[in-house]
Amino acid sequence: MTDIGARIAQVLPGAAQNCDVTVHLAAAEAYPALEEAFLNAETEIWASFLVFDLQTRLRSKAAQTIGETWFDLLVHVLRRGVLVNFVISDVDPIGRPEMHRDATRSLRRFCAAAEIAGPKARLKVAAARHPACTGAGVRLLIWPYIQKKLRAQAKLLNNMPPAHRSAALRDLPGLVPYLRARPDGSLAPRLRVLPSLFPAVHHQKMAVIDRRLLYIGGLDLDESRYDTPEHQRPGSQTWHDLQLMMTGPAVAEAQTHLEEFRAVANGDTPPSPHRHMLTTISSKRAFDTFCFGPKRCVFQIRTAHTALAQQATQLIYLETQYFRDRRFAKDLAARAKAEPNLTMILILPAAPDDVAFEGNRSPDARFGEFTQARSLKIIRRAFGPRLFVGSPAQSRRAPAPDERKPNSERRDQLMNAPLVYVHAKVSIFDDAAAIVSSANLNGRSFFWDTESGVSVSAPCDVESLRRRVMAHWLPKSAGPAAYALPTAAAAWEKIARQNARMPPEARKGFLLPHDFAAAEAFGHDLPFVPDEMV
Repeated sequence: MTDIGARIAQVLPGAAQNCDVTVHLAAAEAYPALEEAFLNAETEIWASFLVFDLQTRLRSKAAQTIGETWFDLLVHVLRRGVLVNFVISDVDPIGRPEMHRDATRSLRRFCAAAEIAGPKARLKVAAARHPACTGAGVRLLIWPYIQKKLRAQAKLLNNMPPAHRSAALRDLPGLVPYLRARPDGSLAPRLRVLPSLFPAVHHQKMAVIDRRLLYIGGLDLDESRYDTPEHQRPGSQTWHDLQLMMTGPAVAEAQTHLEEFRAVANGDTPPSPHRHMLTTISSKRAFDTFCFGPKRCVFQIRTAHTALAQQATQLIYLETQYFRDRRFAKDLAARAKAEPNLTMILILPAAPDDVAFEGNRSPDARFGEFTQARSLKIIRRAFGPRLFVGSPAQSRRAPAPDERKPNSERRDQLMNAPLVYVHAKVSIFDDAAAIVSSANLNGRSFFWDTESGVSVSAPCDVESLRRRVMAHWLPKSAGPAAYALPTAAAAWEKIARQNARMPPEARKGFLLPHDFAAAEAFGHDLPFVPDEMV
């Protein structure tokens, strides 16, 4: 074993070395692989996803022979007698009513599939909300904000015909206790009830098939998540992501995690130790009067990132939806100062999806951009020219922006091109280790939400993963310097700057420089609110 290999073995003694790892870029590769894994299941499937919509169309030829959607595939699997144990994430019904509605609908569709499958069906499914609740003292302080959210939902429901309103309420069971019916049948918030708030989420996206095969990464199952590595869809529909399909010792630990994470979050059982998997699990507090969020329990993903960064000597490569943990940014900055030859590449979306495509200007959206802008400042000062921060965009011209909007609000495109929305969660440290997980590089994923991932340290697997994700962004004409550890950051900076000087249709690859000014103009601090909220 090399010196660097020995050091990584000390940091992550069980990192997945003896395994078969297959990388799937974007849903175009990942969805067919998951379909075939379900089709080939013999005895049982355990899974947990933030979003899993059974109306998603099937893509593999094998699956298309039995139906058109995942609903048909699930019926087929259940009819074969395969045990399906599934957790769909439920969320706070006041803060995220649309996702709460979708979780309820998904649960109903799973149950309908079991009924159609008949007596052989063995389905165990739950829409599970993280049990940790924001303290009553905090909820009293933000009571006006809670009432504002409830009034907005009541207004939406009141604008519906009565029959549609009744159907909508059926899919919003967590919201119903906080609404009252007026004599005319319209809805209004209950003023004498202090609603519960559930800030944490089971955010992981993973499945274990027959206790032998693990599917893990950052990609949910939903038609809106479908994209190809070429990213030729409209900007609001691109969704760059990555999943691993793997065998080896991590599978058994993933199975244990799926069997126990809800009990751990509930405080009923301690977490089992892991040597091959990386997880984040928080739990509810016994006394939470003045607490915003849950009790930290397991934060292996955060620990592994910090430890591996401290071992890196040439290149840290990161793809993430959010870079918002200021403490992790300081860890990276400290390593940059201690290791003068260390470089870094960070790939981020040009803007959060709700800001770019939905026009979200809420305080939490602005606070998220504030924390990211501050985190980026920390590493920019430390790394200087050794850092490249890029945001991908398509090589075609976007529709003309609305000139009535200020520049800080034109976030659905970058340098006149539609965005490629980055949702992947990949971290690579030299060619010594890589982490693929459901966790973003923010405090929420590091400490609050339930997250799962793996670290890969077999040199051939790490290098193969790195070259695969790099080649995806780079033009075909990129030379060896764009892939070599010591020179990659400078080469990527050069390519991105060249693209920025050219019209969208003449650009090569997807790389553009990240727009730091837009987030800084949009962001706004929320004093006393913890970074983990965003």
